[in-house]
Parts: sequence; structure tokens; C-alpha cells
Amino acid sequence: MLHNDLEKLDKYPFHMPGHKRNKKFGIIGSDIDITEIDGFDNLHSANGSIKDIEDNLSKIYNANRSFMLINGSTVGLLSAIFAVTERGNKIIIARNCHKSVYNACYLRELEVIYIEPDYDENDGYYTSVSQDTLDSAIKENPDAKAVVITSPTYEGNISNIESSIPLIIDCAHGAHFGFGNFPKYPNGDIIISSLHKTLPCLTQTAVINVYNNMYIENVKKYLDIFETSSPSYILMSSVSKCIEFLNDSKELFSSYEENLKELYKANLKNLKFKIGDDIGKIVVSTAKTNINGTELSQILREKYNIECEMASVNYIVLMTSIADTYEAFKLLKNALEEIDLTLKEIEIKRITKPLLPTKKYKSSEVTKTKANLLSDAKDKICGEYIYAYPPDIPIIVPGELITESIIKNINNMIYNGVNVVSDSNLLPEYILTKNDK
Repeated sequence: MLHNDLEKLDKYPFHMPGHKRNKKFGIIGSDIDITEIDGFDNLHSANGSIKDIEDNLSKIYNANRSFMLINGSTVGLLSAIFAVTERGNKIIIARNCHKSVYNACYLRELEVIYIEPDYDENDGYYTSVSQDTLDSAIKENPDAKAVVITSPTYEGNISNIESSIPLIIDCAHGAHFGFGNFPKYPNGDIIISSLHKTLPCLTQTAVINVYNNMYIENVKKYLDIFETSSPSYILMSSVSKCIEFLNDSKELFSSYEENLKELYKANLKNLKFKIGDDIGKIVVSTAKTNINGTELSQILREKYNIECEMASVNYIVLMTSIADTYEAFKLLKNALEEIDLTLKEIEIKRITKPLLPTKKYKSSEVTKTKANLLSDAKDKICGEYIYAYPPDIPIIVPGELITESIIKNINNMIYNGVNVVSDSNLLPEYILTKNDK
């Protein structure tokens, strides 16, 4: 495996990178940071140890072909969407798709048709796409070339659907599916998963699994365009090591699941666990308490030294994996129980589902913009992406009509401490709008 080969580097590097593996610079990881030298394969033309990694990934995920990614799931989603569409085609996407899906549609100048997943108004997030919703969208748009959904969602909800047209699944948060008693890995034409999100692997590592042979060549073509030509051997080595763990992971996943089950026995009267399809995603609702999600996150950080994955208005998300210890789960359980005792129950703070835009331009048609006061932007056309980070799901995208409810939603998030980001970084005071002059 690649990680074993990198431990045997013994030739002087008159090649890139410039640190030359010299320890005096104190660069962590530099001892295995190389370029495509003889005997260490090439990600863009794999036929050695890197090809072995990809073959192993194909076996793990039962794919016809797997490609290792070191630019995250983002590069996989870009490549997948380009692989199944032509410029100007129509595409159906779930409204809760990651911004990289929107970016791919923008670059490809696609006509976007939205489908709405079900929505949890108690906590304020999308859950699953129903089969009826998808079937209706395809029937109404017979010229659509592909469907893109997110499954599992950031909160761990799965959409078990079938599609009569190419189905791309952003399964970034489901790399651990198929192991232990976790849900099965999804079915689709092209599925992208972030290894680093839920498995022991370094940030930016991911995999694109192709199940339809007719798209393998195109996926490879666009990966060669979008993915760096200088892939990190440090990152690829971590995938190699991760595969080694996964091949002997039964006991690890068993312990992991037992730790999760014990956590969910926590005695909570005010806070509430929102258990979705993936029990590894710990979603804690504050909707019926006198604090919001960002306040709960702050308490965990400052009093218990626990950093959560994300905080929204009515809930937080805590990411877990087989790397979490029994002691870590015990710390979290005790912290939540102690915090719960300090809280009061109040009337539930519901969050109304955002309305889909009734009027929109293609994002690529919004070529000129101007700064507008957010408070004075009602009925104007949005000129930038506005999203909560994490998870990078757009609240509004360029070309959509800014409604009063959108403005209220943005202001409510900002008021409650949610990290709301815009392309221009002009929020909370200004937003970019379409300039027809």
C-alpha cells in the first residue's frame, strides 16, 4: 500500500517540493511529501499503488470504478455534474444541495429545477426527498438530464429514491455507510463521499464512486480538469491507511455503535436528541428550551471544552466516528445532562420552511451587481450566494427574488449567532443585487 511505500523513501530529492523533506524547517508531514517520482504512481494516470487504493475503494463501495479525490467531495460533484450534462441543459436538484452543486450548475449554465425535501419546522432543516416529489419533477421536466440530491443530509437523513434519469448523490456525510449496522450505501449512477468527514482520513480526502459505466470516461475527463495536477501524497497516504483500518474494522464499529447507544440514554428533559437515519450524527434540539443552538454550542465550548460541528438557530450537530473514544462520549453525555438541568422549557420556537423562489434568472445571467441595504432589498434580484457556513447550503442564490421572508430568515439567523456568509462579505448590512444599468 502507498503508506507503506512512503515510509521507505531513501533517495535524495532533487525534485519538488521545495522543503526537500528537510527536518530543520519543522513542517509536519514533510517526511512523506513527494511529487510523482518513479515508483510512486500518478493520481491522474494511476497504474500502481494509487490504482491499488482506487481498486480497494471500488471493492469497499461495490462500484464499477472509484476515483480517489484529494480536493474533497467538491471536485467530485463538479466532475459528476459536468459528466452527465451539456452546456445549457436542464437539471433537477434538491434545494438543500451543497454550494458546489450550485457552482457546477453556474459554470455549466444549466437550467435548474428545484425539488424540495420534507422540512422539519420544529428545528428548521430539510430532511428527505420523497419518491413522489422526484417522480413529479421528472414527469413535469422530461427534458431534464440528471438529478442531484444530498443523502444523507448534514443532520443524517436519507432519501431512498430511484430515478429514471441519471442520479448523482452527494453522500459526502455517508462514507461510513455499509459498515457495522449503519445504513446501506446508497444506490445511484454516481455517488460522492468525503472519507475525511466520517472515517479516519485527512481533510480533503474523498471518493467518487461510478456505478454506470457510460459515465466513467467523462468523470475521469473532468476530474483531470478540476482536480489539482499536484496531488498531496500526505493526503493519499491517509486514504491508503484508512483502507487498511476498514479491512479490519468490525470490532471498531461495534464499539462505536455501543458508545452511541449509551449516549442516547442520556437523561434529557428539555434538550432533545433528533435521531435521524444515521445515529452517528448527533443532533441536539434546543427548540423547546430558553437557549438557542449557538448558545448551547458556546456552553459546550467554554465550560466543557467540547467543539461541536455546527450550530443553527434551534439545534446543533455533533459529528462522531469510530475514532471517538468511550471517554469522549461519556464527557459529552455528562455535559448535556448537566446543561439540561439548567434550562427551562418554553413554547417551541418553530422555523417556517423557506419558500421556493417564484421568479428567477439563471445565475449566469446576473452579470452586473450593486450593493443594496439588506433592509431595502425586498423584490430585488439577488446577485450573490448567501449561505450558513457550515453546511454551505444556500439560503438564496444569484438570480432569485429577494422576498420579505428571505430577509427575515437571514436576519433571524444572524440575530441568533449563526455564521451567515455572503460572497461579498457585506452582510449583515448589505447584499448584492442585480444591476440592470
